[in-house]
Amino acid sequence: MLKTRLTEMLGIAHPILQGGMRWAARAELVAAVGNAGGLGFLSAHTQPTPADLAKEIRRTRELTDKPFGVNLTILAANSGFDYDGYAQAIVDGGVTAVETAGANPAKYIPMFKAAGVKVLHKCTSLRFAQKAEQLGVDAVTIDGFECAGHPGRDDVPGLVLIPSVASKLSIPVVACGGIADARGLVAALALGAEGVNMGTRFLLTKESPLHPALKAKLLELGERDTVLVGRSFGDPTRVIRNAASEKALAREAEGGADHHALAPFVGAPLWMKAMAEGDFDGAALPLGMSVGLIDAAPSCAELIGGMIADAERIIAKRLQGALAGAT
Repeated sequence: MLKTRLTEMLGIAHPILQGGMRWAARAELVAAVGNAGGLGFLSAHTQPTPADLAKEIRRTRELTDKPFGVNLTILAANSGFDYDGYAQAIVDGGVTAVETAGANPAKYIPMFKAAGVKVLHKCTSLRFAQKAEQLGVDAVTIDGFECAGHPGRDDVPGLVLIPSVASKLSIPVVACGGIADARGLVAALALGAEGVNMGTRFLLTKESPLHPALKAKLLELGERDTVLVGRSFGDPTRVIRNAASEKALAREAEGGADHHALAPFVGAPLWMKAMAEGDFDGAALPLGMSVGLIDAAPSCAELIGGMIADAERIIAKRLQGALAGAT
């Protein structure tokens, strides 16, 4: 068993978290992760209203008696979202943890902590992680350059970013980006993290709602099959390399692009539709570099159980053997 401050804090068996991926992170996937000993996060944004989120929390609880959480990504661009209502639904739902991301979560930290909800804030740099610790979060998830979605503007990979953050914070650090198997888990622990958060890996599981045809396509991809769009206007986003993302890059090359200009290629409604219908080229959906490490879509129980068993073997045999001078 791999025990860390993170597993103790969250009351889970294994230091493996499933990211709150918009559209994909629903009750079935989250419950499967929890039943396998990890911690899954529902995506608040997947639910149209706070009442819908409350219903999804109840539905998840019907599928598992294990801990789970909710991702609450706070973005100015999503001005139509009732963030106060979502936060209240999280508190009323009695979930174990909330994963905040995007804008500063200071407004909601007191109400979460007063309700006993552990707060993990997702960051893309050391300075943001330090600020989150100052605000009183319980842990930070650090996104390396390899991650799906928004990796920040610094282009620092996990191999550097994880130990940089872990060495300067007193709260637990969760590694995210480029991790898809036991090797990544062991590496993250060696770098100072106390757990890992995986999105792309859990997207390719049996319980993921991703269309089977799209799952099959993604299993054929390599580590070079993602690209960054939005760099030209300061909001880089890692997405799949397909016809839609190539069009987005071509539009950026013309100059003067912004979020509105790229919306026909990378807009969330489009990629959520593509994920549901299995349309590979329908939109530039978020995808991490770790897709190149994935060649199967096991159940969450098989994935987590296999990762822990393999991690223990790596630690016991490969690393201890190297320490002893074995070949």
